[in-house]
Amino acid sequence: MSPFLRASRGLRAPVRAFSRLSVAVACSMFSGMHAHAQGQSLPSVVVTASRTPMRVDQAVADVTLIDREDIERSGARSLVELLARQPGVQVTSYGGLATSVFLRGMESRHTLLLVDGVRYGSATLGTPSWENLPLPLVDRIEIVRGPLSGLYGSDAVGGVIHVFTRRGEAGLHTNAQITMGSQRYGQAAAGLSFGQGAWDGAVQVEHTQTRGISSTNSREQWGYFNPDRDGFRQQAASARLGLKLEGGWRMDANLLRSDGEIHFDEGPVADSRGKLVSEVIGLTVQGKFAPDWTSVLRLSRSTDGFNTLVNDGSYELGNTGSVQTQITWENSLASSLGTVLLLAESTQQKVTRPGDPFEVPQRTINGVAAGLDGHYQDHDWQANVRHDENSQFGAQTKGTLGYGYRFSPAWRATAALGTSYVAPSFNQLYYPGYGNPDLLPEEGNHRELGLRWGQENQQVKLAWFDNRIRGYISSGASPVNIPRTRTEGLSLSHSWRTEQGSLVSALEHLNPRNVTPGPDEGKQLPRRAQDSLKISADANRGAWQWGADYSAYGRRFDDVANMQRLGGFATLDLRADWRLAPSWTLGWRLANVFDKQYETNYGYNQSGREAFMTLRYSGL
Repeated sequence: MSPFLRASRGLRAPVRAFSRLSVAVACSMFSGMHAHAQGQSLPSVVVTASRTPMRVDQAVADVTLIDREDIERSGARSLVELLARQPGVQVTSYGGLATSVFLRGMESRHTLLLVDGVRYGSATLGTPSWENLPLPLVDRIEIVRGPLSGLYGSDAVGGVIHVFTRRGEAGLHTNAQITMGSQRYGQAAAGLSFGQGAWDGAVQVEHTQTRGISSTNSREQWGYFNPDRDGFRQQAASARLGLKLEGGWRMDANLLRSDGEIHFDEGPVADSRGKLVSEVIGLTVQGKFAPDWTSVLRLSRSTDGFNTLVNDGSYELGNTGSVQTQITWENSLASSLGTVLLLAESTQQKVTRPGDPFEVPQRTINGVAAGLDGHYQDHDWQANVRHDENSQFGAQTKGTLGYGYRFSPAWRATAALGTSYVAPSFNQLYYPGYGNPDLLPEEGNHRELGLRWGQENQQVKLAWFDNRIRGYISSGASPVNIPRTRTEGLSLSHSWRTEQGSLVSALEHLNPRNVTPGPDEGKQLPRRAQDSLKISADANRGAWQWGADYSAYGRRFDDVANMQRLGGFATLDLRADWRLAPSWTLGWRLANVFDKQYETNYGYNQSGREAFMTLRYSGL
C-alpha cells in the first residue's frame, strides 16, 4: 500500500468530517472569485536558503515565506501557533508555553532557529527557544525545509526557521494593537518605523498576560499533576537602527529583549514558577568591495535563560542559561556559474546552572564554508560544503547538493542530497544524574525529490524525503546514541491565491522509526503523528475578511516502546476581520470551535474552545 493511501486511512474520519464543511465554505467563500489572477506579482526574495538573496521560485529547497500581512490575517497569538499551520511542521506542547517543533518529522533539536541572522536557542537543552518570542515584534518568517548543515553547521538537520523583527522604512509609520480573550488573555503592542535621509529604524514594544489553563491532568505519570491554572506574563521590545554609509555601505544594529514569567506544574503542593529571558543583539556592516563582491560582517550575541523562582524543593533555585557569541564574515561573488559564497564563522557557547557548574561549561566552534548557487535558462543549482572544528568533538565536514529543472513553463523537478550533524547539548552530556558524557554527535544522510507545478495564482508541491540519522540521541535520563533511525515522508501541498481570497492545503505522511536491529526495531519515534492534514481558507468581501483553519492529525506515541498511544484529533478555527476605517481593523477569532479535548504529550492539557477579539491600528 502506498504511503498516501496509508495516510488517507489514518485521516479518514477527519477528512469525512471536513468534506461537507469544505464544500459549503468553498462555494460560499469563493463563488465571486475571478478564474484568473489579477496580474502576476514578482516572485519574493529570500535569503535563508543560500545565505544570499535569491528569488523564492529559484530555490532548490522547499521554502515558505510568511510576511507581516500573513501574520495579521492569521489571527495567531504566538509564533508557535503560526508555525503549526505551515506545511511540514508539527508542534507538541507540555500544556502551556513549553513546546517542541518538529520539521518534516525530525526532532525539535534538528531545527535551527535564527533571529535576524543570529543563532538563537538553549545550548543547555539543545533546542530552539520558541516560547518567549512574541509575534507582534516579527516582520517576516522564512521556513527552509531540508538539511542545511552545509551552510549553518550543527542543528540544521530538518531545516532552518528564520525570524526577522520589524525594520525601518521611508517616512514615519505607527502601529498598535490590543487583544482580549478567554482565560483572561490580554495583549497590547505598539511601535513605529521611520526612514529619513541616511537613517532608518524601528521600535516595537509588547505586553502579554493570561491566567492560562492547568498544564497537567490526572493522567500525568510522574507525579507533577496540579489542577491549578498555570499563567504567563511577558514584556518584550525590539529595536533596529540603520545607517547608510558612503560608497553604498550600510550599518545595522538590532536588539530584541523578552522577559516572561511562567507558572508550571511539579505536583499538588508547589505553585512552581520561573522567569524566561530571551535576548538577541547584533551589529552588521555590509557593502561592496567591488561591483561583483558583496561582504557582510556580523557580530552577535544571543542569551537564553530560565531562572527558577519557586519549585517543589527537589532541585536548586536559580538561573540556568546559555550565551552564544558569534562572529560571521560572509562574502558573495558573482561569477559566470552563479553566486559564490565564502564564509568564516566563530561561535562560542557558555552555559551556567545553579550550584556546581557543568563539568565542561563552554565550547567553541570555528567553521568555514563555501557555496555556489546559480541559474541558467531552465536550470537551477546549489552546492555547499562546510568544515567545523568543535572544541569538544573535533572536525565535522558536511555538505548539500541540489538541482532543479523546469521542463515546461509550469512544471519543475528538484533533487537534493545532504549530510548533517548535531552536537549533544550540555544537559545531555553533563547534567547531574541525567547526562551522559560519552555521547557522540548525531550524523545524518538525506535525500529528497520534488515536483512543483505553478501557474498564475496556483501552486502545487509534491516532495519525497528520506532522512537517516546515525547515533540518534535518545530522550530522557542517561541518553545514549541509538545506532540508526530513519524518517521517510511524502508531502503534498496546494495554494490558490487571488485578490478575493485564498485556499491553502497540505497533506503529509511520515514514517519516523527506529531501524536499529533489536526489540525496538520498527517502532515509531515518539510525539509526532504519521499523518496530518491542514486546510486554510480566506475570502475578502468589501470591508470584511473571513477565514477558517482546519488541522487534523493521526495517532502518535508518547514513548519509544510505543506503549502509550495518543489518539488522533482534528480542530477548526474561525476568524473574521472588519476594516472600520483605512487605518483601523477589528478582528474576531474562535479557536477550537468544537471544544476538542486532546493531548500531544501524555498527561498534558491543550486549550479547549476560546474566543478572542483584536483591535488593530496601522497609520502612516
